[in-house]
Amino acid sequence: MKNHRLTRAALLLALTLLFQSLRLLIPIPAVATTFIIGSLVNACLLLAAYFSGFGPAFAIAVLAPVVAYFQQMLFVPIFIIPVALGNIIYITLSLLLIKRKNGGIGIVVAAFAKAVFMFGSCTWLAAWLILPEKVAAGLLFVMSWPQAVTGITGGWIAYSAGKRLGAFRRSEI
Repeated sequence: MKNHRLTRAALLLALTLLFQSLRLLIPIPAVATTFIIGSLVNACLLLAAYFSGFGPAFAIAVLAPVVAYFQQMLFVPIFIIPVALGNIIYITLSLLLIKRKNGGIGIVVAAFAKAVFMFGSCTWLAAWLILPEKVAAGLLFVMSWPQAVTGITGGWIAYSAGKRLGAFRRSEI
């Protein structure tokens, strides 16, 4: 059974990294990639947590912003930390509330908690760093309400995919 969980986690990590790489392969405006790729990555995070457990999902939650940094989507490596922690908050709150049969509400709450945490922590970090004004404004925009939108959309995608795979019972969401 452990091998199945690890294999699922590895496949979802590969999917996450593939989705993140789409911005390098397809010429899409930055705002569109934030919503499309963010939603797909959030879906992978929730599916990894549901199918493989918190540990593998947390590993993906940390590796995703590391790869984003190497893809030059995060300009300063210190921003890896709030993004990874925001992902972990999203996973934890979503699954805890899904297990309490409040899945739809849980995903919305988790998405807003992630957005608030990421915006607050990135605002605090940006105040300490000397970033060009346009870079700081763009970063803070991406770390604000779009995180809630991509979290909710990613949760819906994860639920739809998980339901087809037999993961979620109607009583959970």
